[in-house]
Amino acid sequence: MSAEPALHPPLAGAGRRPGWRFLLAHPAHLIALGFGSGLSPWAPGTAGTLWAWGVYAVAAPLLGDGARGAVIAGATLLGWWACTVTARHLDQADPSAIVWDEVVAFWLILWLVTPATLVAQIVAFALFRVFDAAKPGPVAWADQRFKHRRGAPIGWAQGFGILFDDVVAALCTLVVIAAWRFV
Repeated sequence: MSAEPALHPPLAGAGRRPGWRFLLAHPAHLIALGFGSGLSPWAPGTAGTLWAWGVYAVAAPLLGDGARGAVIAGATLLGWWACTVTARHLDQADPSAIVWDEVVAFWLILWLVTPATLVAQIVAFALFRVFDAAKPGPVAWADQRFKHRRGAPIGWAQGFGILFDDVVAALCTLVVIAAWRFV
């Protein structure tokens, strides 16, 4: 019997928000919860996006364009694993505390709009948060595509789904920015 199932009953559970103890109980939790930004009691997705922005601002100047893309690709794969494991331990298909999806999606946006002024980055941030929170059109479709079925175990499809709708929100943000630039 694995030690993983024993992690979630005393630390979290369906409908409960994780805390610092849960965050530090497993490396997947640390990643999926955005190194603590997902523990924000108010708008954890926005907190995770702000954390992503800060990390990108520090790391991007140290990396070439190809290295940034490789980091984002690697972070996406690592996030798939981390989001799946953490969702299982929280016994929730898409917990709001999981913010790695916002992190990866916003890094993708920043990578593709760079170089960009601070104002352009603020616009990108605002657009992304609107698409992620309101889930219009394609984002709503992506959000429903891998939804958890009641009674079924939380699996890799749900972990992928956690990331997928935010990547679609990022692509919608990039389409709006591209259309704005060419108007």
